[in-house]
Amino acid sequence: MMASMSYTRYKNDVQIRRTAEGADPRRWLTLVAVSLATFMAYLDNNVTNVAIPTIQRSLHLSVAGLEWVVSSYLLTLAGLLLVGGRLADLYGRRRLFLIGLAMFTLSSLSAGLAGSGGMLIASRAVQGVGAAFLMPTTLAIIMATFTSVRERTTAIGIWTAIGAMGLALGPVIGGLISQHIRWGWIFLINVPVGVVTFGIAAPVMRESRAPSAVRSLDAGGLITSAVALFALTYALIEGHDKGWTSAQIMASFAVAAVAAVIFWGVESRVEHPMVDLRIFGIRQFSGGTSTMMIWAFGILGIYFFTSLYLQGILGFSPTRAGLAFVPMAITLAVFAGIAPRVEARVGGHRAVALGMALMVAGLVLFARLGQQASFGSLVPGFMVFGAGAGLMNVPVTNAVLEAIPQARAGVASALLNASREVAGLLGITVIGAVLRSSQAAALRSGSNPVHAFVDGYHSGLWVTIALLAVGVVLSYLTLRPAAADRPIAGVPE
Repeated sequence: MMASMSYTRYKNDVQIRRTAEGADPRRWLTLVAVSLATFMAYLDNNVTNVAIPTIQRSLHLSVAGLEWVVSSYLLTLAGLLLVGGRLADLYGRRRLFLIGLAMFTLSSLSAGLAGSGGMLIASRAVQGVGAAFLMPTTLAIIMATFTSVRERTTAIGIWTAIGAMGLALGPVIGGLISQHIRWGWIFLINVPVGVVTFGIAAPVMRESRAPSAVRSLDAGGLITSAVALFALTYALIEGHDKGWTSAQIMASFAVAAVAAVIFWGVESRVEHPMVDLRIFGIRQFSGGTSTMMIWAFGILGIYFFTSLYLQGILGFSPTRAGLAFVPMAITLAVFAGIAPRVEARVGGHRAVALGMALMVAGLVLFARLGQQASFGSLVPGFMVFGAGAGLMNVPVTNAVLEAIPQARAGVASALLNASREVAGLLGITVIGAVLRSSQAAALRSGSNPVHAFVDGYHSGLWVTIALLAVGVVLSYLTLRPAAADRPIAGVPE
């Protein structure tokens, strides 16, 4: 299945010629629309974290209800990403984008005006469904809109930078609003952005979908993939509180495993599967997806526990803790912007490996900090880590999407997003388990609670450092040009 360098050059030349013949002059407005939508979806991944105490006081929520304010969004988002990606390929990416955007905007309005915990949780769940339709379509629309390799790489860089800004600025926006304005505005700010995005997208975005030859709805694959992702996500979210060996969590893992096996069996037998399993035999696709999972494990896991470290150990207010992440957001956006030029100069595999190495260096700087760290001492680690995260994200996304045919762009984007969401939850779970285990050991040895938490936090950092170091080698070996594969036989480009 390995492709030659001449095939890659031929494919790129064809794409460049197509663009020169008839590029859509409105394509950059389309990029603005998908970038704004991605910003909102990423923002809502963590905008609620620092506002949780304020929401609890306002709505008189129990601890369990409070957890579901966050979890309901993640659960429906992760569970339906593959479904959203396949529906977009079949029935139109523009159509699913606009449907998802409308759902996300209206549910944001409902969440912002919620007067009870039940209404807020239900609104957050619908937000997750809207995001599950939005997120896979954004990359697929970029793939269909920008046929020039050079322009597409630039577009993915801009899309990545804006999405990363949403992820990084979530705590800042959540902290500022919850501390100085009514908490509902953390959701209501999505409404004008959503309306403007819809107004931009509707008249300029072109429709794209899979060719009619493969327009077949794989109901078995849709259902089993959703069940597997729902069950796995639920177990990862609830495992710590309910106990990893509790009947409920063990049953959830069992359901996820059984559904995944059935999904694999269904996909290997149907004529037009939702996910053609042969793509996992493409080293560039599998290696790129695995690298992205390691990235998500590191950035989301450390993000969560660093917020606890800043507020619980260093005594930062929610607003100041959010502002501490701004240097990371800035460097991430800047290096995502220059990543295409770095990739063109040194190769995608070297750019990704270098980015992962910088992330390692940033975490090593953090591992040297203790309970007396100042705002200024945090900045170098944040900036180096953000630079690495921005540098590797664009080339690894390019590598994954270029490894599969255009007909499967929606599903490929969904697979990338689903693996990233699950890996992020896994990062929080694993790093949390390491932190608590090390913390408990330190307390038993006589350390005070502050020292014990810092010891646990450092242990979590070193586990993540080791995993990211593996990612350096993995990305270098799997994303080399010689590892690029031909499209899947029998699936139209």
